[in-house]
Amino acid sequence: MSPLLNFPKDLAMPTSLFSNMQRLMTFVLILGFVSPCLCVRSRLSTETNTYNVIDYGAHGDGKSDDSGAFLSAWKDTCGAQQTPTLVIPPKGEFLLNYITLNGPCNAPSVNIQLQGKIVAAGKNEWIKVSEIKNPKTKGLTNETSNLIVISNVTNLSIDGSGGSIDGYGSTWWNCHACERPTILRFKFCNDLTVSNLTITNSPKAHIRINSCENATFSDISIRAPGDSPNTDGFDIYTSKNILIQNSTIQCGDDCIAISGGSSNISATGISCGPGHGISIGSLGRNKAYDTVEEVHVKNCTFTNTENGARIKTVPGGSGYARKITFENITLIDSDNPIIIDQYYGSYGKAESGALNVSDVVFRGFSGTSAKEKAITLNCSPSGCFDIVLDHVDIVSSKPGKPASCSCNNAHGKATNTVPECSLSS
Repeated sequence: MSPLLNFPKDLAMPTSLFSNMQRLMTFVLILGFVSPCLCVRSRLSTETNTYNVIDYGAHGDGKSDDSGAFLSAWKDTCGAQQTPTLVIPPKGEFLLNYITLNGPCNAPSVNIQLQGKIVAAGKNEWIKVSEIKNPKTKGLTNETSNLIVISNVTNLSIDGSGGSIDGYGSTWWNCHACERPTILRFKFCNDLTVSNLTITNSPKAHIRINSCENATFSDISIRAPGDSPNTDGFDIYTSKNILIQNSTIQCGDDCIAISGGSSNISATGISCGPGHGISIGSLGRNKAYDTVEEVHVKNCTFTNTENGARIKTVPGGSGYARKITFENITLIDSDNPIIIDQYYGSYGKAESGALNVSDVVFRGFSGTSAKEKAITLNCSPSGCFDIVLDHVDIVSSKPGKPASCSCNNAHGKATNTVPECSLSS
């Protein structure tokens, strides 16, 4: 024993007590070294206002369900006072079933950095988890019908540089009776910015925008096979002041679909195809009252698409589609390059009433049509009005074959248009 601990004989420390003190001192020394390590991540998150899902237990191995870790990280991100950043780090592959990132948040603005890869659970696992949580419901519920929902968050900025989301849609596409989920849905999000985001193989729509205002989507890449069912690129509902720009969309349905209640929607620099083009509608389904106005589509390319610039309304509906411009459009072997279809989904059934379609401009189209009918303006008996075709030059993609125009109850004018179209005045 050290002289410092050489007690008088009558005061000698019992062996057991001394042994326990040694263990205690050893534990205190170890704790002194380890505790800073235990706290450093928490301190860093607080000091930098950065919340990494790994720090909340995410595995990033592509096999373990990381949904809970994402929700915990979001809770702290949304609760922060200064501008926080939620980080999904690089190199990880994060498996999710379905999550909802709810606001409103405390900070005036919020950032999300998607640097790693998010992967959706396959169909069987997704449905299993949904039915465990909702045992009285077979299949999906409203809560479980999206991989990621972001709701009621203002001034949100998402940067997907280096990251991606894979919807694992191949496990769903052959199930025609299934209610299939969307990958990313924004609800009631104003002043939203999303950039450099890659999404592939959604079971259904890739991105849905519901009741949002002032949103910009830039440099978005969406990829799914051309025969994947209902895999729209963007679906826009009841939203205003939405801009989608400089993006590439390959899918099995509309590259962009603009539905009722939407206005001031712009799409520019979009490369679409395969897919069904950029569509207004469908509108008036189930005799609904729908309105869409102030849509501007410019500097876009349609390659091997089933449609190009399209307006589709269902007989029996009411409302209007107006003040719509498609301008400077390049066509490469596209079916139905220009089409107004006011009999969409009617299957020959007669229905009274139709939406009013008016003030529609198709200007600066050039390229090739895969079908003979390059231009189809099939309006309801009540007619479409103020339709303008200007500087349109569409020829058949099949050498020596003609391209044609078909007009029915379309009123307006055509100037410098090939094929020649006769619109009623």
